[in-house]
Amino acid sequence: MNKSSLQYLFHPTRLLVRLDQKDIIRLKDEIYLKWLFKWKLGYKLNLNNPKTFNEKIQWLKLHDKQDKYISFVDKYEAKIIVGTIIGNEYIIPTLGVWDTFAEIDFELLPEQFVLKTTHDSGGVVIVNDRKKFNVAEAKKKIENSLKKNYYYGGREWPYKNVNPRIICEKYLQNVDETLNDYKVFVFNGKAEFIQVDYDRFVDHHRSFYDSDWNYVPFTTCYPTNEDHKIEKPSNLKKMIESAEKISKELDTPAFLRVDFFVIDDGIKFGEVTFYHGSGMEIFTPSVYDEKLGEMIEL
Repeated sequence: MNKSSLQYLFHPTRLLVRLDQKDIIRLKDEIYLKWLFKWKLGYKLNLNNPKTFNEKIQWLKLHDKQDKYISFVDKYEAKIIVGTIIGNEYIIPTLGVWDTFAEIDFELLPEQFVLKTTHDSGGVVIVNDRKKFNVAEAKKKIENSLKKNYYYGGREWPYKNVNPRIICEKYLQNVDETLNDYKVFVFNGKAEFIQVDYDRFVDHHRSFYDSDWNYVPFTTCYPTNEDHKIEKPSNLKKMIESAEKISKELDTPAFLRVDFFVIDDGIKFGEVTFYHGSGMEIFTPSVYDEKLGEMIEL
């Protein structure tokens, strides 16, 4: 092995910088994940004896492959299935679903709505005033999203064969115009933590609470503010029961995240995620990467 090759052995993330998109797609999942993990998190991925939360998420990507997961990561199909599990009253109304942007007749949509793609994360367009809606910008964003295969970025295998479509949903809004995002962390069938994302479009913050709504002093990606306590939702019990019910329907995977919105008339299901942050989010403080990892029984 020459000196040039050795640099990739000891510093594998340098290779990712040199690879183009086609090269990355051809990489085997385990090799790619090891490189990406070291690059993003700064420590070596141990798949033989995973201990941290992030390591175990990678292990699950590679070893827990049940076909039923595919329908649950499809944002349209998941709503139908989850509606049968917890009740359709907890599902955000669907206003339309299409294969292409050209099929959408915006004149038939209400003044406020949300457009998103069914197969990825980030392909979302929020419209709070149709009269000011920039159709060209939305078309560009949605069509770019439709071209992407979300699987390749983090090797979350259920997304590989999801049929990319566009879904339009009812616009959710509270009287006080706040709309926090509640993400229930379920470990082997039991809800343990709730992640709350707030001020997402102003100054994104994130806080974690246990299932009894005690603040837990850690975060991932976004800052937390211990002095800014989120009021315990009146429907927390229903949220937790629903998340655990969905987990049970999936034969209780080792980890599952179930997202909800809390609005004035109750909770609404958002989505299901098997790989929180793709298992690539830095925990602050880092000890919680290990603490949450202990809760995942492989």
